[in-house]
Amino acid sequence: MKRFKSFLNEQMEDFIEYRLQLGYSVGNMVHYLKIFDRYVVGKKSTWTSFNPLFFLEFRTSIHYENRSKNMGFRMVKMFFNFLIRKDLIQENPLLEIAQLPKNQIVPFIFSPEETDLLLNGVIKLIRRTEQSYLGDFSAYISFLLMARCGLRISETLNLLKTNYMPEERTIYIKETKFKKDRLIPIPKAVVTGINNLLNVRQLFLDKEANPLLLVKGNQTKLSKNYMYLRFKKVIKYINLDQPRKVIGTTNFCGPSNHSLRHSFAVNTLKRIKLQGKSPQNALPVLATYMGHSEYRYTTKYLKVLDAEHRRQMFDFSMSMNEGL
Repeated sequence: MKRFKSFLNEQMEDFIEYRLQLGYSVGNMVHYLKIFDRYVVGKKSTWTSFNPLFFLEFRTSIHYENRSKNMGFRMVKMFFNFLIRKDLIQENPLLEIAQLPKNQIVPFIFSPEETDLLLNGVIKLIRRTEQSYLGDFSAYISFLLMARCGLRISETLNLLKTNYMPEERTIYIKETKFKKDRLIPIPKAVVTGINNLLNVRQLFLDKEANPLLLVKGNQTKLSKNYMYLRFKKVIKYINLDQPRKVIGTTNFCGPSNHSLRHSFAVNTLKRIKLQGKSPQNALPVLATYMGHSEYRYTTKYLKVLDAEHRRQMFDFSMSMNEGL
């Protein structure tokens, strides 16, 4: 079955093949070209239809946020540059169309109290059945590592039992997002939690069956989907289930697993500031701890509002929006 239906279908397939040969992933490219392809079919377009007004109307028809619209528009523009190289058109009709202004992204930040509330909620919601107990306990340790050590969810799920060194109170994290290994110290509460998990695994007649640290009762790997379902359940349980809201040009994100990592960084920097020290000076150390390839990636956390200020900004934006 053909992916594209318009008169441009062969050129689109050639373009996708060209991008693949260059070594690029094409998933997003195919997605946005399909949207454009459907629009071309719906408008019964021909080569003569392609003028700036046509593309402005096409962009308006896309029911995405500005950032996603801009991404899709860039990909269609790249496709038309490809058509120029093939001598099918003389100039790119999208060339002079400016990008839409991007929405400001305000991530969800857990306050230290909300982080404690969430972790306690995870414990209370652990199911006490043989089938579910080990998986739910493992999920708790994953949340604990994200909240107390700033780990990425993928880093927690890929940890081996041998990566944990209880005597040194450290965890070894191998080849993560930026292909960097790191050895990090962990708090006593995390050590206690992991030790308790390993004791529970012995009760499940683990016998070293799975080298991973976090597993379900059937000895299979803990999955991101499993974590997502546990997170949604506890967020509702503690009444912090807040959907993402777009107010004007600002996106207020709802809570997610990754919010725990964001919150760890922001609350760490806030705590350093309250101690009268310089958060800026702490960035290189925090960057190493969190596994950033360069500490400039960590500087974004200096700009992220803490939980209290985020809430104030959200309330103010809501009141302004209601007054329009």
